[in-house]
Amino acid sequence: MSALQCLGFDTSNYTTSAAVFDGETGENRGMLLTVPEGALGLRQSDALFQHVKRLHLMTEQLRKDGSIGQIAAVGASTKPRETEDSYMPCFLVGEGQGRTLAAAMGVPFYPCSHQQGHIAAAAWSAGREDLLDRPHLAWHLSGGTTELLHVVPMGHTVQAEILGGTSDIAAGQLIDRAGVLLGLPFPAGKALDSLYTEAKPEEIPQAFHVKLNDLTFSLSGMENKVRQLAADGASKAAIARFTLDTIIGVVQRATKEALKRYPGLPVLCSGGVASNRALRSHLKEAVFAQPRYSTDNALGVAILTRRALERGIKT
Repeated sequence: MSALQCLGFDTSNYTTSAAVFDGETGENRGMLLTVPEGALGLRQSDALFQHVKRLHLMTEQLRKDGSIGQIAAVGASTKPRETEDSYMPCFLVGEGQGRTLAAAMGVPFYPCSHQQGHIAAAAWSAGREDLLDRPHLAWHLSGGTTELLHVVPMGHTVQAEILGGTSDIAAGQLIDRAGVLLGLPFPAGKALDSLYTEAKPEEIPQAFHVKLNDLTFSLSGMENKVRQLAADGASKAAIARFTLDTIIGVVQRATKEALKRYPGLPVLCSGGVASNRALRSHLKEAVFAQPRYSTDNALGVAILTRRALERGIKT
């Protein structure tokens, strides 16, 4: 690592993370929040409390690993999306500690949105940082978000317009609800990913054809389908295969339809669901973040902080 680095914080709904980036290389340290067994998530107050207890531990890990050099700027994700009405209390932890640290060190503080950080981390880890300076399409596929975006450069960062995605529950929510129903740990993405290839050919249900309305679709009905399969005695592997194949199918169709409207644009995939191996093998039109940078992380925040510093953005 070079001497001058940027430090980034991300305190999302399910991961506490800190990262450094020096313009070429980066390091991220993250920890999943603790969710009670059988629960489908956390209250914001509980998530915020866990972030307060853990964020300094992630920074200390970077220091112990020898990853932190001279910090030239600090950044944090301060809200889910780059819109005026976007707000989630858990992001106050990263923002508050980031602003305090920057003020104490006499260095700039640069805010960004959680979604902007996802896009930056995905582009950089895929070897396509050039996408941050050109229009492209992007999927943000996570436990709380399933959005198809048209992304354009905006200064040191990007601006994302929602083209489509889910009208109700996110792909990650469906995966987690299916997983909890099957007695799997929350979040259930990794467990369903592992089960996917274990289904025997004769027991694999046909994927449910989700209706695509323009570029928008609904996944809420799929939860009932999963419950029915479980009630009928389907194996865990078969239910995992059914759930993921259905999500993959509608994401593929929406992507192809979007490319008809925006021919030639690259497609970038980010978010925890984008680390799914089956999705990565089926969605040939897209470039993906490295799996460890698909899930929530602070590296994208540190990357955008570095870009702001290099461009002399005033705070």
